[in-house]
Amino acid sequence: MPVRTARAVLEDVPLEIAAVGNVEAIERVEVKSRIGGQIRRVVFTEGQQVTKGQLLFTVDRDTLYRQQAQQQAELDRDASMEQQAEAVAARDAASEKQRRSEAETAKKLGDLGVLSGQSVSQAVSTSDSASAGLHADKAAMAAAAGAVKADHARLAQTQLLLNFADVVAPISGRAGAAMVKAGNVVRENDTTLVTLLQLAPIHVTFGIPEQALVDVQRLSAQGPLEVEAGTSTGAMAKGRLDFIDNEVDAATGTIRIKASFANADGALWPGEFANVRLRLRVENGKLVVPESAVQQGIDGRYAWRVKANLATMVPVTVERSYKQQAPNGSVTSLAVLGGGGLQPDDAVVTEGQLRLTPGARVTTIGDRR
Repeated sequence: MPVRTARAVLEDVPLEIAAVGNVEAIERVEVKSRIGGQIRRVVFTEGQQVTKGQLLFTVDRDTLYRQQAQQQAELDRDASMEQQAEAVAARDAASEKQRRSEAETAKKLGDLGVLSGQSVSQAVSTSDSASAGLHADKAAMAAAAGAVKADHARLAQTQLLLNFADVVAPISGRAGAAMVKAGNVVRENDTTLVTLLQLAPIHVTFGIPEQALVDVQRLSAQGPLEVEAGTSTGAMAKGRLDFIDNEVDAATGTIRIKASFANADGALWPGEFANVRLRLRVENGKLVVPESAVQQGIDGRYAWRVKANLATMVPVTVERSYKQQAPNGSVTSLAVLGGGGLQPDDAVVTEGQLRLTPGARVTTIGDRR
């Protein structure tokens, strides 16, 4: 009977955890305008790769220019009032000094009996009035200075808002669709203008069984674990484990982890699903055969070994399955054996087992190594 065979071989087999992951952008920013107004221009192209600081939108500045002119006029007016208050205070300070000197002289003359008590009291009252007037002048001068500072603050705020009229990219990434067009009116921090996603590097989030958590934690403490993710082109992107969540999902019995990938070619795209393999370690010198060679019988698993064109049933123990990817992208499912009667380089039947009986004579039509 014709059969197809393959060889049992010794290989270094990685111990991996397979899962389905979701690709996520490391950074996602919804760009909004920090001022309200009408959109004057949309400067970027939808779907374009933009850099941090690149101009995306411009908002109409006319209202802010008028506000700036008004505030500048108020500043000039209040500055003039401050100068006027300073001049009045300087004049009243000189007058107060003179009145104080006159009051002191009047007190001395009153003590000598030259001036009457009424004249002395009048001179002291005039000095006190001059002092009170000077205090009022100083208060007016402080108020004028405060008004000037407030004008400066309002003017600086308006000038800052003028800078916000240019909406720039806060991060480098790929731009999505523009949600507004030129002519649309937007409100401050309300409407999302465009969403930016960082694609390189990028995250893939997936879950692993809670039973594997101890091994993952122990091995990741020794160094970053390697993670592979299947891309839409069929190639495998290589990354490393970055994050282990702090709790197990009680509903699924899995724990969420993240791996980062350079993604320089943009093969991984946010939102898509990817087949992920987390490599824990490599086991050296394991005996492997194609998974199609292993059959399930009443007494357990077995394989058909071909020797001298005769088929013999040999019991095997399978530790686990392993998917091996060839350089051309094809994937072969292998069974990693932990015991049984097979030896390295034994020929095992991979196709045609259903017609075999122990001791049957076969013709090999293919022998893969």
